[in-house]
Amino acid sequence: MARVVRRCLDEGKVVDIDGLGMFRPRKDGGFDFVPDSRPRVFIAYVEEDLPSAARLYEALRRAGARPWLDKKNLMPGQNWPRAIERAIGISDFVIPCFSRRSVSKRGGFQSELRYALECASRLPLDDVYLIPVRLEQCAVPPRITEHLQYVDLFPDWGAGLRRVLAAMARQLRQWRRSRLLLAG
Repeated sequence: MARVVRRCLDEGKVVDIDGLGMFRPRKDGGFDFVPDSRPRVFIAYVEEDLPSAARLYEALRRAGARPWLDKKNLMPGQNWPRAIERAIGISDFVIPCFSRRSVSKRGGFQSELRYALECASRLPLDDVYLIPVRLEQCAVPPRITEHLQYVDLFPDWGAGLRRVLAAMARQLRQWRRSRLLLAG
């Protein structure tokens, strides 16, 4: 792998390593590494809500996040259950999209939600990790509402999205402050 990266840099190409950052060649023959500090966001949804999930993906991407959506990020032939579990595990935030369809449907969404809850259980209690959103009027499972506030992306998508982004920004600032205190 290192030889491939080095060959690409020698050819003047930028090498982007997903989740880490990119190596950029310099004119003097050296290279710079630019870490990718954009927040990773996993979007959980049911197939019927794909248009709304894709809209959320694009909005998060435009806002400077690194969203993960199976339809955009899974590669052909990839072991999708393992890839999804990995994506949830390395995400800074998980956004489960609730609708009348998602709360009553069995399958992947429920598994993703359970795994995200398990990941959240390992974090400090005040950390924001799960940011549940409602795509429409629906009941959010009590296991979620007992501990977490959700955001409505209806009837005003923009207002809901601003709340999601504000929650993420607040958590990112808190992490930065914690890192500075540890470093100082």
